[in-house]
Amino acid sequence: MAKTDFKTVPEYLATLPKDTRVTLERVRATIRKAVPQGEEAISYQIPALKLEGTAVIYFAGWKQHYSLYPATKGVVAAFGRELEAYELSKGTVRFPLSEPVPTQLIARIAKLRAEETRALLAERRAKREAKRSRVSPKTKTTRKRAPAATRKAAASGEARGRLR
Repeated sequence: MAKTDFKTVPEYLATLPKDTRVTLERVRATIRKAVPQGEEAISYQIPALKLEGTAVIYFAGWKQHYSLYPATKGVVAAFGRELEAYELSKGTVRFPLSEPVPTQLIARIAKLRAEETRALLAERRAKREAKRSRVSPKTKTTRKRAPAATRKAAASGEARGRLR
């Protein structure tokens, strides 16, 4: 995979060996079906599915496996038993290319990640709203501009001497 400036998911997939590409196309279709409102994107030079601009799930193909990211604590807790058959490390689930694609598991992971992402987005919105509601009405008023003479004096340094 020499090219590293992908703009689209099909562009990324086109660079993979045929067997890997076929597998990842199946993974892609599974994720898209599980989260139909998601938008495909390239992020960190790998395919991602996003909701409201926030990544839900990433996937990538390698020589011997393909990976899903992120394997959050919630994902590991919810699917721990099923994930025992696969390699887990630092937020990654690695699936061997030599085995059939576990589409049901991948769909459930994608749905859970979508729920986690929606919760995160709701939390962000709530924080923004709380921050807005704390703004004092006084701070929303515009400041009056100082008279021209005062601005000129401040620019020339005259006003500084008077303030000391």
